[in-house]
Amino acid sequence: MSAAETAVVSRAEYCVVACAEAWRDNGEVLASPMGLIPSVGARLAKRTFSPDLLLTDGEAMLVGLDGAPEGWLPYRRHLAMVTGGRRHVMMGASQIDRYGNQNISCIGDWERPARQLLGVRGAPVNTLNNPVSYWVPKHSPRVFVEKVDMVCGVGYDNAAAAGPSATRYHRIPRVVSGLGVFDFATPDRSMRLASLHPGVTVERVREATGFALTVPDEVPYTREPTADELRLIREVIDPKRLREREVGS
Repeated sequence: MSAAETAVVSRAEYCVVACAEAWRDNGEVLASPMGLIPSVGARLAKRTFSPDLLLTDGEAMLVGLDGAPEGWLPYRRHLAMVTGGRRHVMMGASQIDRYGNQNISCIGDWERPARQLLGVRGAPVNTLNNPVSYWVPKHSPRVFVEKVDMVCGVGYDNAAAAGPSATRYHRIPRVVSGLGVFDFATPDRSMRLASLHPGVTVERVREATGFALTVPDEVPYTREPTADELRLIREVIDPKRLREREVGS
């Protein structure tokens, strides 16, 4: 890959790297990415800086880098990993608030919602039993809200209110959106802008966020992929460029 080819990195490729970084230093845990860019990110992480990650076909098999089955993952073993903090999920969010509460169930009042979504599904178990990060391709005030209409994934405030049994494994390492990367490294565990994707301004992120976001005095840019990471993304993991469908330039 020439220098000219690696010089232009797309927004989607920055998002892939930002998602991959969620699994850095995780060791031997089950990576459970939900969505295309998180899946590319998990495979990139395993091929580079997190070789001990376990990947699954989403059903009953552990798979290698080429997707070929390498081992059986029976349901009892999967549950043991889930309930012991040995899985790191990256989920989506129809709504997410300042403390990391996530909603994928309904918009509006639960008794008479304006819109029915996926349902709660496994979000509470995921968030209380193992680390959960989030991927939100379209960052807007309709998604980043002051308070979610229904709590599916448990945020830091609700986990703390529930006590030690809820906080033992609860952790939200990062939220990656089409505009930047966010974490909860604040005294009250509210959301903080950790990095901006190149070409994005702090003002744009604030306008697209429906609550007062913590913004440090200096906000770095999301790190660039290395030449080898770009090669892997473009030639090995996602040669059909499906990643570009999720995030605009």
